Amino acid sequence: MANIHFIGGEKGGVGKSLTSRVLAQYMIDREIPFLGFDTDRSHPALMRFYAGYASPVVMEGQEALDVVVEAAAEVPDRRILVDLAAQTHAPLVQWMDDAGVVEMAGELGLRIFYWHVMDSGRDSVDLLEKLLDRFGPNVQYVLVRNQVRGNDFSALEASGQQARAQEMGAKIVSLKKLNEGVINKIDAGSSSFWKAKTAQDSGGLGLMDRQRVKMWLKDVYGELDSVGV
Repeated sequence: MANIHFIGGEKGGVGKSLTSRVLAQYMIDREIPFLGFDTDRSHPALMRFYAGYASPVVMEGQEALDVVVEAAAEVPDRRILVDLAAQTHAPLVQWMDDAGVVEMAGELGLRIFYWHVMDSGRDSVDLLEKLLDRFGPNVQYVLVRNQVRGNDFSALEASGQQARAQEMGAKIVSLKKLNEGVINKIDAGSSSFWKAKTAQDSGGLGLMDRQRVKMWLKDVYGELDSVGV
């Protein structure tokens, strides 16, 4: 069964691109065939860090995302990874409505995942509520609690939206904070996480920096294993 993974959160700066990069590396390391699509023209993370696995998609016009479903149907055992830019929720919803994407997915045997990447602020909770209101149980949710952007998610837990999502079958994963100096070096060198954890010449990362990347990925992979990508 083909899986389409939309990595969203609507709000800028919550860690969507980081989540997309980690998922890409996870699929590479787990030998899961995948194809990435990058909708962020300003900061295309998949195109920058995993160019051999990704293509750009410009979300202009109702047909822009048709290629996502077509790619999933074309090779059923391949995962499709879509890094959504900020402020793309409205065109995504319009496309899904106009093209009957949920209905088509059911007919084709496709599973649609929406990874809602969250920081610890109230805005992420409000956006989750809107997401659940709009799609209900028609997609499979993964709530990504990005500790890089804060580790107090009490607002989410108190809101009732996390419990509501779980009632719809949502999975919850946490991204631990990676040492800021390490992530800055990785980004400065436009390195994949594979290169960062293995290469001798990895953008200035030393032995212990590479070890930190390995341990961080090990923890994140443990979280991702529970989702069943």
